[in-house]
Amino acid sequence: MSTNRVAVVETKLDQYLSEASSAACKLGAEDCLRPGSRLTAGVALELFADMALSRALDVTARELKKTNRSYYTISSAGHEANVVLGALLRPTDPCFLHYRSGALMMARMRHTPAVDPALETMLGVCAAADDRTSGGRHKVWGSKELWVPPQTSTIASHLPKAVGAAFGIGRAKRMGVESGVPASAIVCCSFGDASFNHATAQTGLNSSRFAGRHGRPAPILWVCEDNGIGISTATPEGWIRDSIDGRADMPYIEARGDLDVIYEAAAVAIATCRRRRGPVFLHLKTVRLWGHAGSDIETGYHELEQIEETESRDPLLAAARLLITTGVATPAELASIVEQARRRAKEAGEDAAGRAQLTTREEVIKPLAPWDEAQVRYQATAPIAAPERAKIFGKHLPELAKTAARRTLSAMINAALKDEMIKSPETLLFGEDVGRKGGVYGVTQGLQDDFGPRRCFDTVLDETSILGISQGLALMGLLPMPEIQYLAYLHNAIDQLRGEACSLQFFSNDQFRNPMVVRIQGFGYQKGFGGHFHNDSSIGALREIPGLILAVPARGDDAVKMLRGAVAAAKICGRIVVIVEPIALYHERDLLEDGDGGWLSEYPLADGSENCALLPGEVGIYHPYHRDVLIVTYGNGLRMSLRAANRLEVEHGVRARILDLRWLNPLPFDAIRHHAAECCGVLVADECRATGAGIADAVIAHLAENDYHYPLRSVRSADTYVPLGPAADLVLMSEEDVINGALAAAGRR
Repeated sequence: MSTNRVAVVETKLDQYLSEASSAACKLGAEDCLRPGSRLTAGVALELFADMALSRALDVTARELKKTNRSYYTISSAGHEANVVLGALLRPTDPCFLHYRSGALMMARMRHTPAVDPALETMLGVCAAADDRTSGGRHKVWGSKELWVPPQTSTIASHLPKAVGAAFGIGRAKRMGVESGVPASAIVCCSFGDASFNHATAQTGLNSSRFAGRHGRPAPILWVCEDNGIGISTATPEGWIRDSIDGRADMPYIEARGDLDVIYEAAAVAIATCRRRRGPVFLHLKTVRLWGHAGSDIETGYHELEQIEETESRDPLLAAARLLITTGVATPAELASIVEQARRRAKEAGEDAAGRAQLTTREEVIKPLAPWDEAQVRYQATAPIAAPERAKIFGKHLPELAKTAARRTLSAMINAALKDEMIKSPETLLFGEDVGRKGGVYGVTQGLQDDFGPRRCFDTVLDETSILGISQGLALMGLLPMPEIQYLAYLHNAIDQLRGEACSLQFFSNDQFRNPMVVRIQGFGYQKGFGGHFHNDSSIGALREIPGLILAVPARGDDAVKMLRGAVAAAKICGRIVVIVEPIALYHERDLLEDGDGGWLSEYPLADGSENCALLPGEVGIYHPYHRDVLIVTYGNGLRMSLRAANRLEVEHGVRARILDLRWLNPLPFDAIRHHAAECCGVLVADECRATGAGIADAVIAHLAENDYHYPLRSVRSADTYVPLGPAADLVLMSEEDVINGALAAAGRR
């Protein structure tokens, strides 16, 4: 059915061009089509050629699919009016595009004449390794030269990052950071009418308006390509207009009708956005020809009359009528353009289908997690200029004994953040309450005073916005360090990490990077405070994200060193690093008994020595010569295990070695195997919930698969939400659990 309708639409266009009569007068290339229009005949002819090529590529993709030589059949057919945006926007206006942006990209590629847009498109459709955008990993619209970061989302999850990019244009210029785009640039972000209803879309729209209300320029052109249907679910007539028109801080402009009318509306929208440096909403009316994709049988939910009515509004056919009746071109001239487009698409398709594809696992994952250990270590350990530190710290340098060098985890993180912001002037720190308040637990206290609201600021209370804005800022050359106030608050926004941030290097073949270091306050054991929103015991959703680095510092000195490694990994390799900071350890001072100061530590100065920073995979070892049992742990579990180890030796004669993982993704399996081989049993003390929430499953499975023949045990928290008050102790892993588990692993029970 889909193939038949493709042929019907093609035939109608051919029939019209063969039967139409030429206009009485012929326009010159510089003449406008109609009075009041700024679309000239020459530009209109280029637009038609780009529309025809986009359509021909869609047809070719579906033809190749019949012989299993192409892998992507979501077409732009019916959306070709977006070609006006490709012509009107500057190549330095970053574009975050809807997947039906074929004509827009054909027009935009005119800025890169050395590139064949037909072949570029078909290489992606055929998953060819020569595809310049993704290297054969996915069919995405993208171009490094044309500032089009590839988007893989179909649910508008790219909208929040577009806000960040718009926000970052001016922010980068004011900070003296090179973004690669001029200060007058705007961001274009397109999406469909169905995905407009997604929570993430509404988040993006809201945060763009919120930024303006706070005086933060966010020049973003929202383009809703409204074809009236999402796969099979109709969008009510007037829904987009009624939902947007009249919203304060965001002018609404509708574009429907002939090509010259749409061109004018788009030109006004772009000029308005560029002038006011704030969001503008362009409502572009389109149609969807054929089904959602090649596998979608449209007659399953549409009557033939509906399908034919949609086909009668084919924008390519409408454009041909306009160009002929206004004298831009003769029917024969347009027929020649269409035929040439079809020939180019077919030749490009045959070429692309014969190209090599990715053939090894190593080729596929190569851009996922770039790593240059030498450069990361060099960056992480590089000394910070003393005069710059003196400006921020004054006489209270954190490493000096007279300023109480032994400090809590919270104080150490605060000092380390200051050092990293001094060291990397492009760094921004932001989130809920991090600015004037200094964070819920005081961890960011004083940072806004020291670095100003340009570099340390409060955001809208929405985690999706925070993580989305981070990506856009990173694309503008900045280094974001967003804070998520509690681990439980991450879960409704985690797709910004999984589906967007961590996938960018993979799907762009490492041409685009959005480095960031995300700080999250998490885990349980908070005394007198909590409930599950503030005591979340799950990091499983983070650990499964491909390419993400996950760090959990437990001690203050480790936190400083790990932060240096995290920032360096982001800055040098473009990586996404998440640091989960155990809240219960922020202000802890003692280890074994009250007043011993065993959990305080000295500030490690960045002095160029290798041991002043910690990189992924570098673990902590306590009691390295003990062999009765190895306790593998992290976070709150480290302090708990050290206390348990003391009791195990005193009360039971069991000498436990402690391995602090520090880095939970990727897990340091080499170190685990090495130390397990030297001990007579292994206990994994995992403070997260028992099922799929922590690291115990992975550690035990790895050791078992590597023929570890001694006892393997684990203790974990219960599979439940964390209750309020003292009841939390009933479900969280305890010191007694660790002792009993260690005795079992050591063969004493």
